[in-house]
Amino acid sequence: MCDIMGVEVGDSEGVHPDDFIKVLKGQIKDGHKFNPVSPCSDTDPDFISNPTLGDGIHCLLSVIPTDKLGLLQAEDFKKMRTIRKHASEMGIPQLTVLTKVDQACQEVKKDIRMIYNSNKIKEKMQQCSNSLGAAMNCIFPVKNYHEEIDLNEDVNALLLSALTHILDLTNDHVEDKMPPAPVNMKSSDIQH
Repeated sequence: MCDIMGVEVGDSEGVHPDDFIKVLKGQIKDGHKFNPVSPCSDTDPDFISNPTLGDGIHCLLSVIPTDKLGLLQAEDFKKMRTIRKHASEMGIPQLTVLTKVDQACQEVKKDIRMIYNSNKIKEKMQQCSNSLGAAMNCIFPVKNYHEEIDLNEDVNALLLSALTHILDLTNDHVEDKMPPAPVNMKSSDIQH
């Protein structure tokens, strides 16, 4: 798992888009201190010139608070689309988690089971889809635990569904990138 600072407004904030792409490729060591103005160069000690399968990213996950979606600027989405384009070119699956759905819709706040019946949440998912270029079935609305002291099965179901999809797509991508296993053949198996 790799968690890095998100895309921020302005050129002097957030991770430089070139560094995001290097992270996708596995070219930056874990723990690297990102500079938003100057991307990691190939002479930097944290640069990995020959990344292994384990160094790379196998699923790009964007996490966006649903109630803040309207506050993101066009420039934010432009940066995210640039990163997503490179991930697509590399065959990396991409998912988006929309958090805090209860803060964006009172109907869902009252009953989380109404999440896929809520027009407000569907509008937010569509807005996210249009802004990022993400397919609707790759956007997962979830509720955060932030006030509760007890677990809620309905909240857990949403979170586990998103996590299951993330892990399945990640696993599929890793399997696709792995070299084929060598075939062990005996001389008696070869027909002349």
